[in-house]
Amino acid sequence: MPASPNRATPDPSAGTDTAGPERARPVSSVTQRGGTDADSPGRATPNPSAGTDTAGPRRATLATVAASAGVSVATVSKVLNGRGDVSPVTRSLVESLLEHHDYVAPPQRRRGGDTAVPDTIEVELDADLNAYSTEIVQGAVRAGAEADAAIVVSIRSNADRGGPWARGLVAAGRRAVIAITSELTAAQLTALSRVRLPLVVIDPLNLPQTRGVTSVGSTNFAGGLAATQHLLTLGHRRIAYLGGPATAACNQARLHGYRAAMEAAGAPVPPAYVRSGHFHYQEGVRGGTALFDLPDAPTAIFTGCDDIALGVLEAARARGLRVPEDLSIVGFDDTQVARMSSPPLTTVRQPLREMGGVAVRTALRLAAGERIDSHHVELATELILRASTAPKP
Repeated sequence: MPASPNRATPDPSAGTDTAGPERARPVSSVTQRGGTDADSPGRATPNPSAGTDTAGPRRATLATVAASAGVSVATVSKVLNGRGDVSPVTRSLVESLLEHHDYVAPPQRRRGGDTAVPDTIEVELDADLNAYSTEIVQGAVRAGAEADAAIVVSIRSNADRGGPWARGLVAAGRRAVIAITSELTAAQLTALSRVRLPLVVIDPLNLPQTRGVTSVGSTNFAGGLAATQHLLTLGHRRIAYLGGPATAACNQARLHGYRAAMEAAGAPVPPAYVRSGHFHYQEGVRGGTALFDLPDAPTAIFTGCDDIALGVLEAARARGLRVPEDLSIVGFDDTQVARMSSPPLTTVRQPLREMGGVAVRTALRLAAGERIDSHHVELATELILRASTAPKP
């Protein structure tokens, strides 16, 4: 891949940075690519065939499932809506029969009319909001407002995603799901497919080898390449990479960009210079400390996200290293923390809000049954030059 242009373009946010002007280098263009329950489960014997129509396949109803479980329709409804006043035994029984009957809730409608409710998209995270995910959510909310669609944000652990999870989303009126940096299993993808709920993923931490999964990301390889080339241009040769999970496709692409730049420059990459972990601040503190303990400690570090970069900054401060006089650091994402750090962070900008907007618009098209041109969209990244990098000491 060709190197990014040497000419820098102004950064629109430079006016907010008191440390000095920033310069943005284009990297690449957009590429389309439980309680008790009145119905006692002890008196009910499951009968999967109860309530079915032998004349031909018909859509299962709440009454179908209730008859099979030997409970009331109200109890089945409580299970679907996640109510806590259902005994664990009854809940487990109803959930298994919902799956057995392939129950899918009918579309919700407005009270007093026949018009369907506005499209509602579920945006799911498996961890608390941080600077990265907040930017994506803001873009998703804005795109939802423009499309007259509602955006619901939830935090859900991987263990909470199963058959009941997918059916519950449909019962709540969700038209599609957007998962941000989540771990997904083949069973979870199947659960969504069975209830015909479209899925769009943004930077998944892992993704089963399943065709047809729609994803939105950025030009991570080009971003890693540009970040490393920038450090090489400054005369650094001992450059390390601190990244996120080894299984994350975005992390792999950034690492490959780093390696490509180092190989092209003939710069060695000792195994100890490459570390994988999590996209967290503490990962930068631990990783930076470990790198500084090496006999040939790096003079520059490229990190997989801004949070890791801030951790490296803290590790450097604790070690008495000055940034950028003694150590250069480059981040990835260009979140608010990059602009507020001391010194302001040189980083690779991802268009996070635009990624959230593209994910919403794609999810709405899939929910409407439209065909999309590509199952993977990559948006361009930019190298943002600030004050955390300088020539090799």
